[in-house]
Amino acid sequence: MTGNAIAVVLVFVGLFLGGGVFSLFKQGLKIGAAVCAVGAVMAVTAGVLWW
Repeated sequence: MTGNAIAVVLVFVGLFLGGGVFSLFKQGLKIGAAVCAVGAVMAVTAGVLWW
């Protein structure tokens, strides 16, 4: 059960970072959005693989 909780948290963090990508891109901070996008993809991937 603990593994599932960690996976859910990682997916949540990835979605949170995905919102950050949208916000940063909307503000014109493309480099920040790219860095945030990499983190979001890594977090969601880790969550899916951990499941």
